[in-house]
Amino acid sequence: MELLDKTINSYFDVWLGPRDPRVKGWLLLENYTPTFIFSLLYLLIVWLGPKYMRNKQPFSCRGILVIYNLGLTLLSLYMFYELVTGVLEGGYSFFCQDTHSGGEADLKIIHVLWWYYFSKLIEFMDTFFFILRKNNHQITVLHVYHHATMLNIWWFVMNWVPCGHSYFGATLNSFIHVLMYSYYGLSAVPAMRPYLWWKKYITQGQLIQFVLTIFQTSCGVVWPCAFPQGWLYFQISYMISLIILFTNFYIQTYNKKAASRRKEYQNGSTAIANGYTNSFSSLENNVKQRKQRKD
Repeated sequence: MELLDKTINSYFDVWLGPRDPRVKGWLLLENYTPTFIFSLLYLLIVWLGPKYMRNKQPFSCRGILVIYNLGLTLLSLYMFYELVTGVLEGGYSFFCQDTHSGGEADLKIIHVLWWYYFSKLIEFMDTFFFILRKNNHQITVLHVYHHATMLNIWWFVMNWVPCGHSYFGATLNSFIHVLMYSYYGLSAVPAMRPYLWWKKYITQGQLIQFVLTIFQTSCGVVWPCAFPQGWLYFQISYMISLIILFTNFYIQTYNKKAASRRKEYQNGSTAIANGYTNSFSSLENNVKQRKQRKD
């Protein structure tokens, strides 16, 4: 394993240049192998989990879901607060920020972004809960793609560009996750479900987040600084892929459902009208039959 790690690290150093020494020796960052293995295990469970659960009763998981979602809500809130305050303390530029000009604020951002990277490993549990509860319809291509890629992308970010212009997408995403995981936590409590109305707007917020991230990242391309350009182009490409997948999800989930409900409502209204007419005709026939028997 050690030989494999050294080989992989040497290839990365040739392709991407020297790593940021400020994260040397940090948990899970020294070598890529653990992150890659976690990702493979995740995909294996996604594949085998539904097969294992096929003939089993779904698990409720209600209590642990409340705790899990509350924990991720608080973690996301912590990361959002620390990132905002770190950016303000370091006088970060919206247009382009390199990775070595923020002083102590850079170190603060790096520590918070490590937690952001680690949170992507914790969020694998989202999918595992779907499997245990047999909510397999929620394990979409978008869901698996997003979860499997984010952990790997942020391993590279943390090793080469762990602060500077990398802050923006993580800050927005942490804010969105405060809304998202608080929603999921509350929805695990049946009594709260009638009062939860903002799920649709979370997806809209995610789409806005991707668009804003593309805009902010593009600023670093138009008005460059010492932040590596290759990372900016990759960020833009990845955000475009998420916009395509999330837009498709939004259309399938909300627009088509709304159209289906309207159709069901119209059909239902027709059925009621037909039912009323048929009942009235039946009543009229009964009256006629009684009169005939009386005669």
